[in-house]
Amino acid sequence: MRKLKEVLRLHSLGLSQHEIARSCSISQSTIHEYLSAAQAAGVKWPAPEHWADQQIERTLFPQRPAPAVWRKHPEPDWTQIHQELQTHKDLTLQLVWQEGRESNPDGYSYSRYVASVFMLLWDAGPRAFGSSTARRQH
Repeated sequence: MRKLKEVLRLHSLGLSQHEIARSCSISQSTIHEYLSAAQAAGVKWPAPEHWADQQIERTLFPQRPAPAVWRKHPEPDWTQIHQELQTHKDLTLQLVWQEGRESNPDGYSYSRYVASVFMLLWDAGPRAFGSSTARRQH
């Protein structure tokens, strides 16, 4: 999250760009960019009370497009993979990956594929393993 409000507030108190940068833990060039954009847009502290952080950002940087998501390889359909693994008892992650590579030879390498699966499981939490704990019952 940008610290636009804090930068404008500290600038109104008379702090130098160097002091603001140290206080906010952001670079001095970013402080300069924020203050230049605020001056060009005519925004001063205190900002109007009804303005949220997003409104200030849109006012200072109206021309910035949303960053595009770039992927070298298309991402696998994780929900379909999860369903296949749940329905077929002897199906392994490596077999699913091999089938995926047959249809998309430029897809993920096996190590990237497994790392992505474990990242998804980590984000999903312990319930992704089928119980309230990450412990498996044998």
